[in-house]
Amino acid sequence: MDVESLPWVAVAAALLAVVVAGVLARWVLAQDAGSQRMREISGAIQEGAMAYLSRQYKTIAVVGLIIVVVLGLTLGWATAVAFVVGAAFSALCGFVGMGVATRANGRVAQAASTSLTKGLDLAVKVGAVTGLMCVGLALLGVAGLYLIFDDLAVLVGLGFGGSLIALFARIGGGIYTKSADVGADLVGKVEAGIPEDDPRNPATIADNVGDNVGDCAGMAADLFETYAVTTIGAMLLGALFFADPVFVAYPLVLGAVAIIASIIGLLAIRLLAGEAIMRALYFGVWSSAVLALIGFYPVTVWLLDTSVYFFAAVIGVAVTVGIMYITDYYTSTRFRPVRSIAKSSESGYGPNIITGLSVGMESALLPTLAIVAGILGSYGVAGGGVEGIYAIGIASMAMLSMTGVIVALDSYGPVTDNAGGVAEMADLPDEVRDVTDTLDSVGNTTKATTKGYAIGSAALAAIVLFSDYTHSLGEQGVAEADLGFALDDPFVLAGLFLGGLIVLVFSALATGAVGRASGAVVDEVRRQLKEIDGIMEGTAKPDYATCVDIVTKRALQEMVVPGLVPVVGALLVGVVLGHQALGGLLIGVIVVGIGLALLQNNAGGAWDNAKKHVEDGHFGGKGSDAHAAAVTGDTVGDPLKDTAGPAINPVIKVVNVVALLAVALLV
Repeated sequence: MDVESLPWVAVAAALLAVVVAGVLARWVLAQDAGSQRMREISGAIQEGAMAYLSRQYKTIAVVGLIIVVVLGLTLGWATAVAFVVGAAFSALCGFVGMGVATRANGRVAQAASTSLTKGLDLAVKVGAVTGLMCVGLALLGVAGLYLIFDDLAVLVGLGFGGSLIALFARIGGGIYTKSADVGADLVGKVEAGIPEDDPRNPATIADNVGDNVGDCAGMAADLFETYAVTTIGAMLLGALFFADPVFVAYPLVLGAVAIIASIIGLLAIRLLAGEAIMRALYFGVWSSAVLALIGFYPVTVWLLDTSVYFFAAVIGVAVTVGIMYITDYYTSTRFRPVRSIAKSSESGYGPNIITGLSVGMESALLPTLAIVAGILGSYGVAGGGVEGIYAIGIASMAMLSMTGVIVALDSYGPVTDNAGGVAEMADLPDEVRDVTDTLDSVGNTTKATTKGYAIGSAALAAIVLFSDYTHSLGEQGVAEADLGFALDDPFVLAGLFLGGLIVLVFSALATGAVGRASGAVVDEVRRQLKEIDGIMEGTAKPDYATCVDIVTKRALQEMVVPGLVPVVGALLVGVVLGHQALGGLLIGVIVVGIGLALLQNNAGGAWDNAKKHVEDGHFGGKGSDAHAAAVTGDTVGDPLKDTAGPAINPVIKVVNVVALLAVALLV
């Protein structure tokens, strides 16, 4: 097979992923949707989620249209077209995945009434739709545009489109979901003393809608752009470092192999008698990883006539697995960190917050060491130099070989959470809620581990993009002496500080938005419980639509400014201070961003599961003072783990992609 045919292999595999996702979606929607009451509740969640996502994308389209015109006039209309394709594919991925998820929540609840095994199987297949759409559309977009334009610079536009959608989806979805969640918990659980997802809570529908727009659509867009941007970055390195075009096509072939492995891994997930749910889910991760590596070896030797880059791929997979297990340790109720937070809740609100922050800071240590080991290991295994930098790109691609399974596990979380909500609101027997709670408790951990995976992949992807930036400057004629980014250069140092500042300002705006919006939800829930007679007795129905409307409007209003911070910040530094300062800014964003994202993600996940640990009957159980402290800690962690923390991933990529696009304009 000649080199020119290799991208077609990627296109074929990408189309296969989309077809399998379609078959799974059809099978999911053919399952029993439950009683009429269950259908009504599921329909309300679906209607709210799709209405919000439609309005969100219309808002983003206004910003996107301006960017399309700017790209077309400055970098060419081919780049502008690629930007539109990246944005459209990212949006489509979120729409399809979330559409199936919101239609499936009642079906999962109905399956759970039959058995735990059937509930798990259905929830995993729902997640698989989103996961396979994510990797399929990402690889299809990159390989397809490469075949059409045969210009890697154009592909950077696709990465920018995907990154921008991911950034706004993460911010908007995060503001939506956490505003509703915080408002529902603070008034419902703490003040009114009613259970989670209780139909008497006016914010419960908004809360269930938020689970989908934040984790289904948001994570899908996030890992779509990570997958696309990393693939493009590795291809750029191949073009910059090697004369042989096979090094450009090699990442595409790895993506094709990984898709096959992901399909098999997802279909292999089965819950055996007496087996833990998490073990069954991790079996799918391990299966896809091992199968991908088995396929990587012959492909690598065949195309590159060396096994060196295969070992870089092994390192990338090892880093992924390591980060996932580390995140599991810091966010699962089975281990010391979460239990220490739950225990501290007995002493009150302050100790809970202090212990949670401590756990979050501690949790950044081991993932960072794993990332450092991955960078140095893959660089060293190829002997350093340009081969070593390319090997880091291959390690990044190998990390993303499990994206299909990882996104599936993340989408599994909100589906099972919503299934529990449907079971509660439809007054299903307690044993059904017990099954959905069992599924959901695992989903809470899978969401945390998948966010850890996303952060780790963002770190390696950022290294690849930074290398692309420096070598692109060299291609534009910048002297080698100006490509070192030394700390004794005041412009580089200024860029470093400004890069860290971008991350901090962004996080402040994102978490502040949740604080303001959740305050409005709290006021509305309190008003309804006070003014509408009969809600607490169950004789009157709350006004769910008002809470949905509040969080929808707030999320759309609040997401624009933080979303523009990384784009405008990078452009201003590049134009005003030059390419040296912009290089420093990229380093600052990467270093501060990865550390802060790990802290926020893991602290938030640990706070959430500490609350669940108390609710399971430990340290006083529901209604105790420890429970009130744990709920408060969870409300602090919510915007960290579901709004600011995960959104830092696309921030890092957006800044790097903007820098790549700006190289031709700055030099």
